[in-house]
Amino acid sequence: MRDDELRRTLSDANPWWAATAAGRDPTTWQEANRTLRDRRQFDLGYRSSILSDIASGASDGSLVILTGPRRAGKTVALLDTALSLCGCRSIDPRQVIHVPCDGMAARDLRRVLTLARVLTRSVDLEQPQRRVWLFDEVSGIPGWTSVFKAARDSTAFGDDTVVATGSRWVSQEDIQANLLAGRAGSSEHRRLRQLLPMSFRDFLATTRPELALPQRCHPARLMDASVAEELEALAYGVDDYDLAWQDYLGCGGFPRAVAEYQRTGAVGKPYQRDLLAWLRADVDPDAPLESVPQLLVTLMERMTSPLDQRKTAAVAGYGSREAFGLRLQRLVNSHALLRCRHRQDDGRAVPRAQAKLYLTDPLLAWLPSALSPGLSRPGMTSLSEMVLAVALARAVDGLEEGRWVADDTIGYSRTSSGNEIDFSPVRVPTEAGAGLTTPIESKWVDDGWRREALVLEGRYGRGVMATKSILDLTHPTWAIPAPLVACLLG
Repeated sequence: MRDDELRRTLSDANPWWAATAAGRDPTTWQEANRTLRDRRQFDLGYRSSILSDIASGASDGSLVILTGPRRAGKTVALLDTALSLCGCRSIDPRQVIHVPCDGMAARDLRRVLTLARVLTRSVDLEQPQRRVWLFDEVSGIPGWTSVFKAARDSTAFGDDTVVATGSRWVSQEDIQANLLAGRAGSSEHRRLRQLLPMSFRDFLATTRPELALPQRCHPARLMDASVAEELEALAYGVDDYDLAWQDYLGCGGFPRAVAEYQRTGAVGKPYQRDLLAWLRADVDPDAPLESVPQLLVTLMERMTSPLDQRKTAAVAGYGSREAFGLRLQRLVNSHALLRCRHRQDDGRAVPRAQAKLYLTDPLLAWLPSALSPGLSRPGMTSLSEMVLAVALARAVDGLEEGRWVADDTIGYSRTSSGNEIDFSPVRVPTEAGAGLTTPIESKWVDDGWRREALVLEGRYGRGVMATKSILDLTHPTWAIPAPLVACLLG
């Protein structure tokens, strides 16, 4: 891009600069912003707090990487942050620099760092001021981490607060070494953050505000006495949580999908096609249109068991295990797929063992049958296990940043008799040092749970059975309705 094109892009993306220079309200741009305007059509009041510390105006030189799937709300979170900063008395709106990165190359990004500072130089008249940079979808630029590293090391950009978002985690971009090794500023806050679709807890708070929510619980403390007290106090509403859980399993947590489901009882086909277009662009852009729905249904049908990639590649029509594995890795990189590794009792992963694979939102499992007639529909039992897997993985990542993108959150185990335990203990930090998560088995049933619980007790002596609607805390294994387990995990 030429300098004049980059300057125009920056001016259009930062209308608060001109408003401030003219003495006008620097927040009125929100009325004309297309993204925020479109949100109003599907707004149930949900707001992610993932950048709340940045939005408060505390500019301390931190660098935050915000990743997550497309359509989860990263762009909206950036714009909400810009809006909050524009109304913050402790910062001049001209210190806020929003950079939409679509269509840019590394050289453009390098030039933007210079041009944006020049365009906002009026805030430096008395003394140099830190900037707050908000880069949208920068991960689509090959070499972006090297550009940032050089600028953080040798220019005033190293003193600025930076938020960089991206929808794909590309291993070739060494984010840890280039950006998070001693270059993240002085903040104690999380540097690597993940914005996923709304959790079930968020879904309840947004759509069922009348239902009480238990306190979030450390995944190693799911069977503490304090948790039992909270669960017993909520026993009267088990059916209400179950019905809400079924709604969530039907629409997932993408904010627009939740809004459409609340208003009409279904997620609209246009939005589902939009999600499918994202997956196709990220996973298999050159394949026939039916390729991604077929891939999703193949994974959905095998979601609760370890996946034999060689056999599944043949069934799904891929020419080789390597071609199939490439699509799986792209799904993982796009935050649409979560691996559950085979683990030993101490939480260590078993090398070269088959993993279970879970889609990261229920709506992704519904796309094949909704958009490709004849493909099978997901079962509620599988969906329940899938959502619990994601809830547990989010909880683990919340305790130790980077676990999700490092593919090191959850695991399953096998007993000597060949039985599988869905979510075996994994290592997590606790107040007392290293600990292990509580083992969990997903059984979406209304009765007959004790026989399955004996497997947990034989292996670990205790555990949690995530049921449909049974709440029974009188055995070594506790039966807790799956929606309440998800709420406890956060």
